[in-house]
Amino acid sequence: MSAHGAAIPMTSRASRPLTGEAHVPGDKSISHRSLILGALSVGETRVTGLLEGQDVLDTAKAMRAFGAQVEKTGDTWHVHGVGVGGFAEPGSVIDCGNSGTGVRLIMGAMATSPITATFTGDASLNKRPMARVTDPLALFGARAYGRSGGRLPMTIIGAADPRPVRYTVPVPSAQVKSAVLLAGLNAPGETVVIEREATRDHSERMLAGFGATISTEVTDEGRIITLQGRPELKPQTIIVPRDPSSAAFPVCAALIVEGSDVLVPNIGLNPTRAGLFFTLQEMGADLTFENMREEGGEPVADLRARFSPDLKGIEVPAERAASMIDEYPVLSVVAAFAEGRTHMPGVKELRVKESDRIEAMATGLRAAGVTVEDGEDWWTVHGLGHGNVPGGVTAATHIDHRIAMSFLVLGLATQAPMTVDDGSPIATSFPIFEGLMGALGAQITRG
Repeated sequence: MSAHGAAIPMTSRASRPLTGEAHVPGDKSISHRSLILGALSVGETRVTGLLEGQDVLDTAKAMRAFGAQVEKTGDTWHVHGVGVGGFAEPGSVIDCGNSGTGVRLIMGAMATSPITATFTGDASLNKRPMARVTDPLALFGARAYGRSGGRLPMTIIGAADPRPVRYTVPVPSAQVKSAVLLAGLNAPGETVVIEREATRDHSERMLAGFGATISTEVTDEGRIITLQGRPELKPQTIIVPRDPSSAAFPVCAALIVEGSDVLVPNIGLNPTRAGLFFTLQEMGADLTFENMREEGGEPVADLRARFSPDLKGIEVPAERAASMIDEYPVLSVVAAFAEGRTHMPGVKELRVKESDRIEAMATGLRAAGVTVEDGEDWWTVHGLGHGNVPGGVTAATHIDHRIAMSFLVLGLATQAPMTVDDGSPIATSFPIFEGLMGALGAQITRG
């Protein structure tokens, strides 16, 4: 059963060549941060290209609950912020739906203001661990009261007299890093975050763009990020680049469907996000970057993906995991059509996403006829080569949008159709997925 109502089974089957342009939605990570930082600024931030998936819409609703004015006129979102430390206490529970990014970043943003807020989410989000965020927020002086295991629903009592923090992130997580930096905005002095492994750096780039004093130094200890507290953030005009995590699905589909040639324009290629595309090229994918440029401080290019019948399994470097953590499910689909073994180490973070993504993908791929091995921090797909993946089963999505889309991509090139038990979670991040893929020629149906 879907967390959003009745489940929507969906089926994909072997398709004719996928051709055309795939205009994927705006970047989800940048969309969340645009709304939150706009709400913490003084004045009006204007955002175009915002991802209007349910996750981001829930963050917009939360910013309204904390006192910001958030509205849409035409194609532009207008955020009239309340300034750092200006959040009002919400009058009702903040429901973040399916969004781990949304809830963790919002917790950070309110944790150093003397207000109280209660957070909840859907059945999937309420299973996810929040202690990884609430533990460092406690160092600022915030208090958290939730269910056993540090899970939602959870009440956060913000620090009335916050302290600056020096914190080493124990796991590679941009969400944890960003929550600490957002909390540091309303703490006096310098808040320092140390990353042993680099993660996506949208928060650092955007904080600087909004006028915060923030610096990053690379040392033997890792990346040391220093933020000066209590700035007056300046409103911005933001053009959100298109989401590389969403682009992954039409790109990977084109690589495995015979005769395909798909262009995916205006994709953000931030080096902390683009690991999948370099991995695919190493596997022998016919994937090229065209019209490379920079927009709003972020590298951008048009991606052209063509059918690639001679893909080879590879060893994916563990140090690349943080730059493609959300793309491993669909990478495993491509690996199923490659020749030989694709080994993916350093991926324990996948076990605490919207679902245990290693378990979900491994179970579905095995049922579809693919050999998969897995451990706590790694998994291996033994590819069968083009045209040799049987398919013909129903895969459980576990209320996880990326699991649903990955198995629907798989079914576009399997010998027999693939069904997912519930495609409704796709709306959280990629609400136009079904129509976009259909326009390219994909055979995806409901029921």
